[in-house]
Amino acid sequence: MTAITSTPAAAPPSFFRRALKQKRFAVGLTVTVLVVLFAIFAPLFAPYGENETAGPPYSSVGVLGTDYLGQDVLSRVMYGGVGILVISVLATALGMVLGILIGVVAAYSGGWWDEVIMRLNDVLLAFPQILLALVVLTAVENPAPWVIILLVGLSHAPRVARVARGVALGIVSRDFVVAAEALGEKRSRVILAEVLPNMTGPLLAEAGLRLTYSIGLVAALGFLGFAADPGAANWGQMMNENRLGLATQPWSVMAPVLMIAIFTIGTNLMADGLAQISQKRAD
Repeated sequence: MTAITSTPAAAPPSFFRRALKQKRFAVGLTVTVLVVLFAIFAPLFAPYGENETAGPPYSSVGVLGTDYLGQDVLSRVMYGGVGILVISVLATALGMVLGILIGVVAAYSGGWWDEVIMRLNDVLLAFPQILLALVVLTAVENPAPWVIILLVGLSHAPRVARVARGVALGIVSRDFVVAAEALGEKRSRVILAEVLPNMTGPLLAEAGLRLTYSIGLVAALGFLGFAADPGAANWGQMMNENRLGLATQPWSVMAPVLMIAIFTIGTNLMADGLAQISQKRAD
């Protein structure tokens, strides 16, 4: 048994080393890290406060001009990234954990348990992610950050579960899993020690993709007026607040759009790179 389990345990370091050598993943990781660092540290260097008036509305004062209230656009962009990125990362983590749990349990249990779990999962997949979030948020005034995290994370879970189940189905029947079962190990230990370590590549690729969808969904909710803090800077909310002045002062809308676009490009490149590495590893 020791010789069998040692191979899966050694796989993750090799996978990460190969990932860092993959150009697409390396570029995506660099872009993503730069956006994250910008969101975290940019407020320290913002020329104006988060809600400070810099000049007349939609003027050319400052590097990127002012917004509909006369606030500095560059400063608002600098302040508007932390909240949306934190919510997106936490929602992605929640969706991945729940989805992996559902998918792996369904694949490992098999039989009618698998059918029941996945058919219920298919029902949830039939509803668009943003629709499920809007149904709940319309009944909540000024939703707390944890509400948005919960809604976005739960909306990811069915999609992650389908991917996790597909990957797990190819692992649960392999020799080292059968050997662990024959030795009488608990199901939970078999899943944690034998199944999950061999799903690292595809799940990391899915996590990158889910993070891309998370920031898009959180930004969309902010655009529709469901921001966790309506008074704070928020990239999605900035697009909604300044859309009427797009022809007059385009940077008030284009700046947050560009930040979201750059971040999603970075996470997509990471996901594509991880998917390519996982495919080569499977071959």
